[in-house]
Amino acid sequence: MWELHRVAELPGGSTQLFVGLHLIHEVTSPQAFAALEEMGLHVRSPERTLATVDHIVPTISQERPLADPLAEEMLTTLERNCANYGINLYGLGSGKQGIVHVIAPELGLTQPGMTVACGDSHTSTHGAFGAIAFGIGTSQVRDVLASQSISINKLKVRSIWVDGQLNKGVFAKDLILHVIRKLGVKGGVGYAYEFGGPAIEKLSMEERMTICNMAIEGGARCGYINPDEITFRYLKGRLHSPVGEAWDLAVNWWKSLCTDINASFDDQIRFDASDITPTVTWGITPGQSISIDENMPYPESLSQSERLIAEEAYKYMDLEPGKPIYGVPVDVCFIGSCTNGRLSDLRAAAAIAKGRQVAPGVKAFVVPGSEKVGIAAEEQGLHKIFQDAGFEWRKAGCSMCLAMNPDRLEGNQISASSSNRNFKGRQGSSIGRTLLMSPAMVAAAAIKGQITDVRAFLPKSLENLL
Repeated sequence: MWELHRVAELPGGSTQLFVGLHLIHEVTSPQAFAALEEMGLHVRSPERTLATVDHIVPTISQERPLADPLAEEMLTTLERNCANYGINLYGLGSGKQGIVHVIAPELGLTQPGMTVACGDSHTSTHGAFGAIAFGIGTSQVRDVLASQSISINKLKVRSIWVDGQLNKGVFAKDLILHVIRKLGVKGGVGYAYEFGGPAIEKLSMEERMTICNMAIEGGARCGYINPDEITFRYLKGRLHSPVGEAWDLAVNWWKSLCTDINASFDDQIRFDASDITPTVTWGITPGQSISIDENMPYPESLSQSERLIAEEAYKYMDLEPGKPIYGVPVDVCFIGSCTNGRLSDLRAAAAIAKGRQVAPGVKAFVVPGSEKVGIAAEEQGLHKIFQDAGFEWRKAGCSMCLAMNPDRLEGNQISASSSNRNFKGRQGSSIGRTLLMSPAMVAAAAIKGQITDVRAFLPKSLENLL
């Protein structure tokens, strides 16, 4: 696939790589468009560029003008730039707006064999379709707008093979947190992670997107999964998917892209899915996680390279080594993000919330990853299940994943979050604390008022809703 998109080899050894799909949003594009204007350049391929708004949009009221003048200015700027350069924009109220990594797949824009770039770290999400997808910086957004290509070094490829299958109550989020814990947050630097094996093949497309979304948190530039019948069923009939004879030709070509059975890799690592249990982060990197059954590690039990960051994490998180993660109280519970804001994520969380009540003093809210996800969830009555349980039902956006909007932690609140990063200050407060977990685990924490084991909730609720 790399060779299919290679335009040229550049001085210094990097590749000029053609970009098949360029996704833009309101945060990393304004400076890029300004640079184009200063240089007198145009957008090379507006038909290969798609814009939406997600990062800074509020999730309670999205009436224009937005209450935040800066957010309104950013939306207005994107609207003007898209109009000037002929770029398709899915804005608020279009029925197709949402988090950029949610809407591109659901509209059939992300397809096997593509290269996908976006000014956002979690562009690796799209690799779930058998695409090479990577996040880029603002100067590279400018380059792709101007040339429809990018200068990038070729990556090594690590095969992450997962045998077996996930146990009940264990989700794709647990799997990827487990992988990052074992390989480290820097373990994938210089690599693309290709996920395969029986456990991966059993995952739905939305679960695969969760896996690839967080490959970047393990240091990898890309996450990748070979396309198969599950991929094709997901794409068929979507707005931008091929139709008729073009569909048949596309599927045949997509099948030809799959990794050969005797392919060689730069590195290979195996996991057994049956070893994975519900997983929760305790620290300030996605690699600092443990099973719900475990106690938090003592720094001296860790490798030398991990000790300092562990000590820093305990100080920041105000947690104690040797104590269980089970039972840690939570203040805020957030279900959403480009990692876990899709319909299946909301269904899993609703299965836990159904017939139960959010614990007193806990703020719990659900943010669909897109307008289409929100509409589908409401058609299935999921919003009513959440609201009856005491959750707030919000409009689509990135929300508290990165808190570039009104959804923020206050003070040193602890958040149970289905998002992708638990960095210091990530959710809006410089002393706010984030524990990452699956949407079902977040829902269970909201009901219990503390970190708990979602498996205790399953017999009563999960079977009849999923």
